[in-house]
Amino acid sequence: MFCLRHLLRPSAWPLLLLWLIAAPLQAGEPIAGTLHSIGSETLAGLMLRWGEALEAEHPGVRLQLQASGSSTAPPALVAGTSRLGPMSRPMSAAERAAFEAAHGYPPLALPVALDALALFVHRDNPRESLSLAQVDAIFSDTRRCGATLPLTRWGGLLPGIDGNIARYGRNSASGSHGVMRRVALCGGDFRNDVAELQGSAAVVAAVANDPRGIGYAGLGYLTPGVRALALERDNGEVVRPGPGTTRDGSYPLTRPLYLYLNLAPGEPWPPLERAFLELVLSAEGQAIVEELGFVALSPARLAESRQRLGLTAP
Repeated sequence: MFCLRHLLRPSAWPLLLLWLIAAPLQAGEPIAGTLHSIGSETLAGLMLRWGEALEAEHPGVRLQLQASGSSTAPPALVAGTSRLGPMSRPMSAAERAAFEAAHGYPPLALPVALDALALFVHRDNPRESLSLAQVDAIFSDTRRCGATLPLTRWGGLLPGIDGNIARYGRNSASGSHGVMRRVALCGGDFRNDVAELQGSAAVVAAVANDPRGIGYAGLGYLTPGVRALALERDNGEVVRPGPGTTRDGSYPLTRPLYLYLNLAPGEPWPPLERAFLELVLSAEGQAIVEELGFVALSPARLAESRQRLGLTAP
């Protein structure tokens, strides 16, 4: 065993350097446990891939994912069955109030990606764009966006092409349903004949199999069997959904995707959740966002989020 007094002598420095090089590094505490996530179906693919990436780095980690819709996240956070609540829409005032009543502090809303809610039609449908008033006239009973009459047949949009419009969407538990209702229906109500499907992939698959179909889902669910329509703004500008128009907000149905978190003010992050958030807000995590067809956050926004959460710089 080395004596510290001897090692401080200049003649012993080469030996000390050799000992330091050969000495094993002390590994940190292993990160292990089950990470629970309850919420958005739109974010299910992202949460799964982030979980797989974390498991690859920390083999003792497991992700337990329940993706039944954004509306299931707030009750889970209130009950404490999950500290992670992915949502494709902001929490409502009532949902925030319920959380604060249960815990005594507000939830943390963390944007993790950007998404465009797209209107999909069959690949053979020649229609290129719709105004929000036309979208409202197709999907709603109330027509609060300005249309005077409902649009029930394709002949009202495509001269020479007839047939009833078949509408596909999500159920009320979905954040996509909420965003569509708030923005594209101007806060109005959906028609009773909109087929409410369990997931975004099911909506796109239904439209791909129905030449008279139209449905809404996140742009990341685009398949060769469908086309995403452009939207016409009030000034007449036609804007296609895509990374650029989503990032700059010019596409009308752009939305942030959130991870709502339960953490008391001043409380440190548990190692498991901290490692997950470090990954999500890293270059690797945002590369997964792009790979799955969503839009990554800007470096400035990532840095701001990391600082707000007390995470280390990447």
